[in-house]
Amino acid sequence: MATGKRTPKSGKSKKFSLKMALSCFQLTPLKTQRLNLSCKDFDSVPKCIEELSSFQELDLSRNRIREIPTFTAIFFSITVLDLHSNQLEELPASLGCLQNLLVLNVCNNRLRSLPGELGQLRNLQTLNLALNRLDALPASIVGLKELRYVGLSDNRFTHFPGCLRRLKKLEKVNMAGNPILTHQNPEVASGSFLLVQKSLLCENCLERCQSFRRKMEKEEAEEVDSEAIILCSGGGHSCCRL
Repeated sequence: MATGKRTPKSGKSKKFSLKMALSCFQLTPLKTQRLNLSCKDFDSVPKCIEELSSFQELDLSRNRIREIPTFTAIFFSITVLDLHSNQLEELPASLGCLQNLLVLNVCNNRLRSLPGELGQLRNLQTLNLALNRLDALPASIVGLKELRYVGLSDNRFTHFPGCLRRLKKLEKVNMAGNPILTHQNPEVASGSFLLVQKSLLCENCLERCQSFRRKMEKEEAEEVDSEAIILCSGGGHSCCRL
């Protein structure tokens, strides 16, 4: 799910009816139902969708939404929730009720913190938090045992979140664009800071990353789990194009 520019702020959202919502259903390539409410100029989530339940994906991206209402917790069967490019300043605790969620995309918002209930999403595999104002993650994130990918780029992290080291299935963490490590080692470019599992790298990329890691100061190297590698993007191999 790609990011995009926010819709310019205009007047109040137009009245959105249940009939209009029904016309926004799409069938995904995997034959699941997606309710696509992207780019509708909403400043709030339309309450009429509370009457709908026959969908697995909900796309509310590229609107002007400032708050996620608690009634969204009734959509406990959804597997994908896309909220990117809105004006969210916080996420509700009720988000933890979406126990079947596999993908959560809240990039390009105004988040400064995350609710502890985020750790209740035990089936979550992809979490995109890029382009926000975060400088820390809740300790409860260790509950995301199925997590494979975390997008943290373009936030305010100055250190690698230690809680992520406890997620055994985590494969990739994108921390590009954060003020991390650069104050200690000017050779590390904040615009290209990524971590990946060693097993995902080809032999050439693995050697390049290990060589880079050996140049780092001991304190910096200890910030990374032994099963992970610091990777600077821009390599010539496909596994470097993360």
